[in-house]
Amino acid sequence: MITESPRLILRQFRDGDQQALFAMNSTPEVLRYIPGEPLKDIEEAAQVLEKVILADYRKYGYGRWAVEHKADGKVIGFCGPKFLPEFGKVELGYRYLPEYWGQGLGYEAASHALPEIKAICAVNELIALIMDGNLGSEAIALKLGMLPQEESELMGHKVRVFSRSL
Repeated sequence: MITESPRLILRQFRDGDQQALFAMNSTPEVLRYIPGEPLKDIEEAAQVLEKVILADYRKYGYGRWAVEHKADGKVIGFCGPKFLPEFGKVELGYRYLPEYWGQGLGYEAASHALPEIKAICAVNELIALIMDGNLGSEAIALKLGMLPQEESELMGHKVRVFSRSL
């Protein structure tokens, strides 16, 4: 376990989380503001787990964290750091299944993740890349004290770069 909040556990992804990864990366509402194509099946989710998430853990010592809902034990999304070589910075990213939206869980997870990111990633600044129109993600970033800095591009999509000191 990385950290916990009253309703959530943040932990590293592990074998067995493929179904949760597939759910959050194949649901149209979730992917509305996410660049890239939806996952097609569990096998593709297994590849993302191994070649992206676990590869980040091995290479950098950190990566996105699974967010587990204490009430039902279900992995409902992710929240955590990812090093973005194209920006040379660590990004805070978060994504949740739609049935858990609007309950304050995104902010709860992110606010508990910040001290861990500072300690584990040894950085003094954190960014968030948010696609235009993603008001829910912007609200979380602003509530965390992140401020919009500039517009940039990620995978061919316009994003706003939010930033804050840690």
